[in-house]
Amino acid sequence: MLLIGLTGNIAAGKSTVARMLAARGATIIDADALARDAVAVGSAGHRAIVERWGDDILTPDGGLDRAALRQLVFQEPAELEALNAIVHPEVSRLRERLVSEARERGDETLVCDIPLLFERRLVDDFDRIVLVDAPRPLRLERLMRDRGLSHTEAMNMIAAQMPAELKRARADFVIVNDVDLATLEERVVAVWRALHSQR
Repeated sequence: MLLIGLTGNIAAGKSTVARMLAARGATIIDADALARDAVAVGSAGHRAIVERWGDDILTPDGGLDRAALRQLVFQEPAELEALNAIVHPEVSRLRERLVSEARERGDETLVCDIPLLFERRLVDDFDRIVLVDAPRPLRLERLMRDRGLSHTEAMNMIAAQMPAELKRARADFVIVNDVDLATLEERVVAVWRALHSQR
């Protein structure tokens, strides 16, 4: 099984690239989906977050108010690290289980979509690393337009991640997402072919 780590900074377009890889037959494990599972109501992660930040970060139905939590943690590195310390071990456990299941099924290509792959030092867990990147002004524009964030909120989220320039040096492939979908798909197909020609 070819195990690929797919990463990229916020609003670079990882999810779009992941969908294109899935269309070519890759199995996708989405770290964002695992992170939601890790803090679902009733989970140990949910309890730990409420214990640390209180009931003010809850919605009326008891779920996490992500906007309220984001405001608390993205302005303060220590708070963000505390949140990551709660969420990431559980996400890793869930991912390892899904990778094992994929191996048992005999899946040919498994792509783990992990936004913080470099920050969490997971590079050595994968056969190949694919980085999705886009110019910072474009990512800022996407965050404000697509997620309704203020300029300050968007900048805080961008600043909380390792600069893409440092990630490029360690990636096996870089897909630049500053084009229309058809051109992006051509770039994804080229990387897909290269990944499988190296096996």
